[in-house]
Amino acid sequence: MHDYHVHTTYSDGDLLPRMVAAAEDAGLDGVGFADHCNVFETEGARAYRDAFGFNLDLTYERRRGAIERWRDRTDLRIYDGVEMDYHPDYEGDIREFLADANFQYAIGSVHAVDGANVHDREHFGGLSTAEREAAVETYVDRVCSLIDSELFDVAAHIDLVERNPALRGLMADDHYRRITDGLSGSDTVPEINAGRVLEDYGEFHPRDPFVETLLDAGVGFTIGSDAHEPGVLIDSVDRLEDVVAERGLPVVELDL
Repeated sequence: MHDYHVHTTYSDGDLLPRMVAAAEDAGLDGVGFADHCNVFETEGARAYRDAFGFNLDLTYERRRGAIERWRDRTDLRIYDGVEMDYHPDYEGDIREFLADANFQYAIGSVHAVDGANVHDREHFGGLSTAEREAAVETYVDRVCSLIDSELFDVAAHIDLVERNPALRGLMADDHYRRITDGLSGSDTVPEINAGRVLEDYGEFHPRDPFVETLLDAGVGFTIGSDAHEPGVLIDSVDRLEDVVAERGLPVVELDL
């Protein structure tokens, strides 16, 4: 089993050695470090990177060196990946960065719509129903554009808006079909993502109705704990193994 979506202190996770040890304890065959990265050249994006330390665009070579050192100390396969923020207006910047950085694989994520992070409960909770529906429509449009771009090996948590109670339930069957149609004709693979499974949200991404649509279209999945802490990685892997077995999910291993 390979977990391709793990974070370290090179973005907002725990120390890389601690995450390697957790992957070993979880019995993984391989772990992929995919720290957050944003290359949007806007004042807001730069301020966000500075405030939260999401500067993998500046530090990926240092992290790569750390990964190389740990590869010599374990039988675990360790992969050098990235989780890139996606926006259709910055495809050129993303493409150029990925070509220069030469990660083993890239995960694409849509984290923001309507000028706010999709986790922002206060922002979206203050909008009207029509405005919240429009925000979800924009989110789905951007996920479809992410897939169409063919910039990424993996599309992360493709119903991320479900984590926000103010947006939950606004994705519908037509949204599922649009995203599924894009994935059916793409080399980009969605992931079964365990982010927030151990917290109040308590569900995997995508949710079951969306998974059924993807399965009906013959779409496979990669595995991602989206873990930021060692204990979460270990517990999420157990749960991911269970859901894959219970649902008979087709699992895709990246060709690395």
